[in-house]
Amino acid sequence: MLSVILLTLVWFWPLPVAADWRCDGDPLSVETVAGAVDPTGLPGGIPNTSAGTLPGDGVLIRWRGLTLQLPRTTNAGPPSYTDGRWWWRVEDPLRPEFLQRRGSIVAYDCEPLA
Repeated sequence: MLSVILLTLVWFWPLPVAADWRCDGDPLSVETVAGAVDPTGLPGGIPNTSAGTLPGDGVLIRWRGLTLQLPRTTNAGPPSYTDGRWWWRVEDPLRPEFLQRRGSIVAYDCEPLA
């Protein structure tokens, strides 16, 4: 019973904060969150694993009083996250991409906190 509780906590407990940035002058924090993926019983392992993330994983972004929960996309390359309106990707750790679709695409200028 204890092992089931521990596995549940490990499975759903958020991973440590990935990093903190400043986007358009305001602090932004990103926390990765493990999603509900059943890794057992798949021949050859879990498909579509990218940079330590799995399908169903996501991020929590806190910025300007907002908390955004964005699921991981299935795009090739570094993991990216979107809910259709907001989009987050860290291909270059010095310049993460943070976008919002508001009729057109609004790109926010982000840089790591020193």
